[in-house]
Amino acid sequence: MDPEGLALLLSPATLDALADSWLHEDCPGLDLAAAAVRRARQAASFTLKVEVECSSLQEALQAAEAGADLVLLDNLGPEELHPTAQALKARFPRVGVEASGGVTLDNLARFCGPHVDVISLGMLTQAAPALDFSLKLFAEGAAPEPRARPS
Repeated sequence: MDPEGLALLLSPATLDALADSWLHEDCPGLDLAAAAVRRARQAASFTLKVEVECSSLQEALQAAEAGADLVLLDNLGPEELHPTAQALKARFPRVGVEASGGVTLDNLARFCGPHVDVISLGMLTQAAPALDFSLKLFAEGAAPEPRARPS
């Protein structure tokens, strides 16, 4: 069986689990991005966009070639992100490029560039500061007394 046929027989969860272990080494002809994009297109409405997470230019080019609408360049520092995004956009100008991984409010400006369309900040949900608030109810006519709380 050809590698592409093998990829179509495996469930997405199995394919994902195997992809990080032996498939890349033992099945060099297997284009995981193409198989994943085809599965997504079969399962989803034509109105949904397909995004593929990539960690190298080679993976990004494979994903774009397979028909991904968006390529998420994950965990690339700005010095690697920008040349990768530029090379991807040179071959596939309509593919959206998303930067993710290691982005904070302090270094956000370093990830901005002419070839990056979207920047994700996981820290907004994973490391957001807590907000202390109360939903106390007061009897009709009773007004609460505002008071400052030490922070």
